[in-house]
Amino acid sequence: MNLSTTYLGLDLPHPFMPGACPLTADVDNIKKLEEAGASAVVMHSLFEEQITREEMAVTGTIDTPAESFAEALSYFPDPEDFFLGPDEYLEQIRLAKDAVDIPIIGSINGTTLGGWLKYAELIAQAGADALELNVYSMPSDPETDGQSVEKTTVEMIGAVKEKVSIPVAVKLSPFYSSLPNFAQHLDSIGTDGLVLFNRFYQPDIDVEALEVERKLQLSNSSELLLRLRWLAILSGMKRNYSLAVTGGVHSGMDAIKAAMTGADAIQIVSALLVGGMSKLGEIKQQMSDWMEEHEYESLQQMIGSMDLQRCPDAHAYERANYMHILQSWEGAV
Repeated sequence: MNLSTTYLGLDLPHPFMPGACPLTADVDNIKKLEEAGASAVVMHSLFEEQITREEMAVTGTIDTPAESFAEALSYFPDPEDFFLGPDEYLEQIRLAKDAVDIPIIGSINGTTLGGWLKYAELIAQAGADALELNVYSMPSDPETDGQSVEKTTVEMIGAVKEKVSIPVAVKLSPFYSSLPNFAQHLDSIGTDGLVLFNRFYQPDIDVEALEVERKLQLSNSSELLLRLRWLAILSGMKRNYSLAVTGGVHSGMDAIKAAMTGADAIQIVSALLVGGMSKLGEIKQQMSDWMEEHEYESLQQMIGSMDLQRCPDAHAYERANYMHILQSWEGAV
């Protein structure tokens, strides 16, 4: 079965790769992921705050008590809590490039314009084949409007594109007032790929201790539904960027649905953390078996086969789908 795909201009034998996660923070693990069949690897994210904090340490200002700083420093984890610092991250990319033959995609998690953007260029110089910019922003200031949030993001990505010649993907959240319009703006500045979606981890509350509880909740297949909707919409648009899905792919059937709605690449994290690296090969085989059974000849035949481009009136379809689902409940009242 021909599962080859093109993502960010990279020709890949199949769409399956680990997304940014702890597994990709170690070169030995990256080797094992290649052996498990990964078509590429997305490195774990280097955070804007890590870079800023290290630069502050160089000037000595980091020694000031945390309480004297803005919220970022008092809430931010200690440097030793991270897998790698900024300089070690660059060395990790160099080592990974020497150790494996598959593409290495760097990842930066940032939200603002600033000196940290130079690390995009350094990541490219270290040998990364592409860069994923993980946009994780949760505005809580009522004076910050949606337009300014989008404008800042576009400017930031544009600044990165000016610094590097390697492809740049943007890992987005679903929380934009008009995601298709925002995607058009990103397309206009040359964004090479969109990754749907960033998972915003929600804190819980300990009502006895009156403290915030931060617990990592892994994804499940139900989270794929939101991604399928927007993959189908964006895939049906006139565009120059690739599409990747992340979050909610735990089986071959999940992967099939993602490809049918337009995903060129499929990033897997939670399934690997729970089921081990071999899970990647299992999902790939499940997809291949299903395609052969249903007489598909290639993945390209499947990609986007159920996007909204096939629908003559997307708005009417969305409304009708909404009403049908509301009427589908048959439980007791």
